[in-house]
Amino acid sequence: MAKKNTSAQKRHRQSEERRLKNKAVKSSVRTSAKKFVVLAQKPGRSPADVGEAEAALKDMIKKIDTAAQKGIIKKNAAARKKSRMQRLFNSVKVAQ
Repeated sequence: MAKKNTSAQKRHRQSEERRLKNKAVKSSVRTSAKKFVVLAQKPGRSPADVGEAEAALKDMIKKIDTAAQKGIIKKNAAARKKSRMQRLFNSVKVAQ
């Protein structure tokens, strides 16, 4: 009976762990982005809502930057997401 390649098994375990960690980070980025969008598009916003949206935007930008730095999402994709969210926030702030 042939011996199984232990290094291949180890690489498989490592890649599976990385995949799960990367999946969790991407999910966290998507969740924080959705949270911001919901706050930004809330009808009948008060100044307190704008403040909450700003805090959510800062949190989302931090998560996106971390993911881009780790190579989980590409740097241009991170810049594009941040730019779109910042434009949405600016439009909310002007409308207020």
